[in-house]
Amino acid sequence: MTITEQDGPVSEIEQPGDGEDRLSVLIVSHYYPPHVGGLERAVQTQAEHLARAGYRVTVATTAPGGRVGREPVSTDLDLVRVPTLNLIERATRVPFPLITPVAVARLRRLVAAADVVHVHDLFYLTTWCAVLLAVLRGTPVVLTQHVHMIDHPSRLVMLVQRLVYRLIGPAILRRVAAVCYLNATVREFLLQLGAREAQLRFVANLVDTEQFRPPADDTERTEIRRRFDLPADDVLAIFVGRFVPKKGFAKVAAAAGCGATMIMVGGDLAESGEQERPGVRWLGSRGVGEVADLYRACDIFVLPSVSEGFPLTVQEAMSSGLAVITTDDPGYRLYDLDRELVALIEPTQENVTAALGRLAGDDGLRARMRAYSRAYALAGFSADRYVAALSDTYRSVLQPGSAHHQGDRREH
Repeated sequence: MTITEQDGPVSEIEQPGDGEDRLSVLIVSHYYPPHVGGLERAVQTQAEHLARAGYRVTVATTAPGGRVGREPVSTDLDLVRVPTLNLIERATRVPFPLITPVAVARLRRLVAAADVVHVHDLFYLTTWCAVLLAVLRGTPVVLTQHVHMIDHPSRLVMLVQRLVYRLIGPAILRRVAAVCYLNATVREFLLQLGAREAQLRFVANLVDTEQFRPPADDTERTEIRRRFDLPADDVLAIFVGRFVPKKGFAKVAAAAGCGATMIMVGGDLAESGEQERPGVRWLGSRGVGEVADLYRACDIFVLPSVSEGFPLTVQEAMSSGLAVITTDDPGYRLYDLDRELVALIEPTQENVTAALGRLAGDDGLRARMRAYSRAYALAGFSADRYVAALSDTYRSVLQPGSAHHQGDRREH
């Protein structure tokens, strides 16, 4: 069984109206690409596919070190970056932008122009502000909660997380109309914070299965390896993610010598605390297109992370037809993965090294796992299914018979 079967039927996608009557969705996220992170990529993919499906979409996010203002992305998708202070991430590597009064005023105008506000994660000031403004306006809010408590080496960071979730989390949950979650652990976490069963909806992230695809043939794989100066004949295992402790990147690098060459993508070696070592290639941060190419060049994907939702990088690697090694998180049971064909492990150094060595030395097993990954992604992570699930959610939070705001409500 896969997630396409276990979550009940999803209605066909209905177009959200024509002309000025189309549903307007404001998506609010603390960060957005090019800032690196799985949540950022998930929000970008959501926005792009809702716009393609006929929604009028605006993304409100912050501008860490970038230009503030509106960036038209396509006819039906605008990106609005509001001014913030990024002091906390610089000091602690914890992503927590501080919004300014100017940002609040800009968010207020964006909320006023929306039929539905879709916020991402309880933890961030952008979410708190958008929910408050939407409540004052009477605009329904949908929340996607990506993670639960995140392990961190700093006791202060852990304390702040607990305080935020215990003091602010319940207040937010009382005021949102629907809550989307990515795994069973996050679902239980939401219930503990006071979410109601009727609010909860399991909505797995989507993947662009055309962009994230296996190589067409050996020639394409060889050419990509040549372009990135990767070993032509080695088994390549790729890690993609921020170089922070919760992602387990150091365990992947330390597994060098297990029979595969490690390809590390997503951060800066100089800032990681790691050093160059034989059998490890550090490729830094890469754009989405380059990451998709690198997946096609590799054989194995490995992510021994903790406190995740269901990582988008795992979904993209599966769509790219890679054999996958990731954490055996009990929250992932909703995805009903075949444990013979996805390596779910306790993320210790010993287990990471052993799993990589086993796959590096077994061509037949890798081939079976690669085929399973691609088939699973095509069935379970499709854009049609994802957009249909969100469409159902948006319709459910709008009162029957309510009219959309009329006229061109985009902020000028």
